[in-house]
Amino acid sequence: MPRMPARVFVGLLATDSGRLTAAEMAELLQVSPAAVSGAVRYLTQLNLASREREPGSRRDHYRVHDDVWYEAAIRREQLMVRWETSIREGVEVLGPETPAGSRLTETLAFFEFLEEEIPAVLDRWRARKAKLREGRSAPDPG
Repeated sequence: MPRMPARVFVGLLATDSGRLTAAEMAELLQVSPAAVSGAVRYLTQLNLASREREPGSRRDHYRVHDDVWYEAAIRREQLMVRWETSIREGVEVLGPETPAGSRLTETLAFFEFLEEEIPAVLDRWRARKAKLREGRSAPDPG
C-alpha cells in the first residue's frame, strides 16, 4: 500500500471513533487535506475506508468500518471470481500447452483453491471473533 494511504488507514484504525474529518486527519498526520483526500480515494477503491456526510453538514467524515478486514476479504473474493473468468479466457486463447497458458492455468488453479478455502477461513474468523467479544464482556474474576 502506498505510504500516504497507509498512514491515513492507520490513523483511522487508531482513532477510538474510527472516523475523522479531512482537517482532523491532516492535523493528526501533519499533511495537507489534499493528501488526505487522495489517500482516502485510494482506500475507498480498496473498500478499506468510506466517505460519509452527516445530514445538514458540508464536511466529509472518513471512516474505517469495524469489520474492515472481513469485508475486504469478501470483496476480494468477488474480485477473484471475475479474474478467474478472464484467466479462463486467456488459457483458451493461448492454449494450455503453451508456457504462457501453463502459467495462466496454474494461476487459475490457485484462485480456485483460494475461492474454495476463503469461506471456511471466514467462518473460522467469525467464530474466533465471537469468542474474543465474549472474553471482553466476561466479568472480571478478580
